[in-house]
Amino acid sequence: MELRARGWWLLCAAAALVACARGDPASKSRSCSEVRQIYGAKGFSLSDVPQAEISGEHLRICPQGYTCCTSEMEENLANRSRAELETALRDSSRVLQAMLATQLRSFDDHFQHLLNDSERTLQGTFPGAFGELYAQNTKAFRDLYAELRLYYRGANLHLEETLAEFWARLLERLFKQLHPQLLLPDDYLDCLGKQAEALRPFGEAPRELRLRATRAFVAARSFVQGLGVASDVVRKVAQVPLGPECSRAVMKLVYCAHCLGVPGARPCPDYCRNVLKGCLANQADLDAEWRNLLDSMVLITDKFWGTSGVESVIGSVHTWLAEAINALQDNRDTLTAKVIQGCGNPKVNPQGSGPEEKRRRGKLAPRERPPSGTLEKLVSEAKAQLRDVQDFWISLPGTLCSEKMALSTASDDRCWNGMARGRYLPEVMGDGLANQINNPEVEVDITKPDMTIRQQIMQLKIMTNRLRSAYNGNDVDFQDASDDGSGSGSGDGCPDDRCGRGASRKSSGSRTPLTHALPGLSEQEGQKTSAASCPQPPTFLLPFLLSLALTVAGPRWR
Repeated sequence: MELRARGWWLLCAAAALVACARGDPASKSRSCSEVRQIYGAKGFSLSDVPQAEISGEHLRICPQGYTCCTSEMEENLANRSRAELETALRDSSRVLQAMLATQLRSFDDHFQHLLNDSERTLQGTFPGAFGELYAQNTKAFRDLYAELRLYYRGANLHLEETLAEFWARLLERLFKQLHPQLLLPDDYLDCLGKQAEALRPFGEAPRELRLRATRAFVAARSFVQGLGVASDVVRKVAQVPLGPECSRAVMKLVYCAHCLGVPGARPCPDYCRNVLKGCLANQADLDAEWRNLLDSMVLITDKFWGTSGVESVIGSVHTWLAEAINALQDNRDTLTAKVIQGCGNPKVNPQGSGPEEKRRRGKLAPRERPPSGTLEKLVSEAKAQLRDVQDFWISLPGTLCSEKMALSTASDDRCWNGMARGRYLPEVMGDGLANQINNPEVEVDITKPDMTIRQQIMQLKIMTNRLRSAYNGNDVDFQDASDDGSGSGSGDGCPDDRCGRGASRKSSGSRTPLTHALPGLSEQEGQKTSAASCPQPPTFLLPFLLSLALTVAGPRWR
């Protein structure tokens, strides 16, 4: 009898504790007026909002205690919390994109201004300096500057070949102008062209322009292209949707306190960080290659200075052209004798006039351009801003928590921990997908990386390798710098018809294939591999194989 009485007492005590913990209406029924006010302020209808707490067995995300939320309210708030986080992500990305776009426009305007200034100087001084030697060849000079612009903007041109073709055409035309008394058929001009390398009719100017222009133009266009690729990566990553597990975790973080009748409870800081580290795990994996890209961009600005630097070379193209024409005129007699020795005596043109003895020698401004200070200012600002955003991807969870989530400033035992007011005990997870295996707030499948983000990681790697090649003075091809072709050196793209014509006219035989520059990269960047030699795996295995490849490759590719 005593044992039975003791059992009933324990049962009653347990029931009382449960009723107290759950807020049993028999003991206390809390009003939902504050929740109704907040819910209505977000634009939702109040018709289904209870006046007082109801039983919460219907809740699918929030803890199932007594609640102020119906199923419809929970769904509405879940959708709203996901939309609010996606908006916050887009806002952060837009700020970064705007900075990169501003930098791109500033550098692009400056580089194109240098080239335009050089062409304007040529057009203003060459008619008086060289007379008919320039007047009859204006199209050749105009075409050269047009092709230099295309090259800078990322067209599939090989700069050395472009310059070689220009000098060959110019030599033919000027040699004929300097010898109007001679008949010079095409086969004779072909012979002249074959001897040009040995004869060096233009002196050292073509060689110096080739060496310096290649380094300067490739440094300028790769830097601007890097800004474009970085902006493109940010834009595409911002479009990656949040997963369902993330949406549930964000709802629990932001609005479940409302449903439990404690809307004034703010999220615990570490709780918020764990939720967003789980939600943005794939984005954090951009960190290593993002840093590599920005470091390479800062490094290549070293190539903007000196006698072979961007400002000295791009703004002074016309001076090498003037030196070349002067050298041709000075060496005309010697050159003519050597050409006749190698190609034979040409026939006399009975209708031609005698050789023009009066030579015009162009006198232009010194090649060394005094620094304007504009580029120095641009580079200084760019370096500071690029360093400021180096940790953008791994700092994003903390930034959003502190700026968008209205974190608790109360003591640890008064913040919202996902279940109630109280201390948040779990440790904060590390950055990146692999570190979320034990995330207590978001269930993350670390074996299924987001394919869009993995593609952007690869774009960062490709661009970094091109910047490093450019730093070493190597000509590189930018046609595939962006997977959708939207990136270009100048930011507004290279017209498809003009770039296409340049690509079809120029040979790419001497260009290093991209697959040689990037060990381990698929031959699809350069030329297609035959299906027989490289069988394609089933489509459903591609995500797994990419993840496995990145894992096996180790830190070098992470």
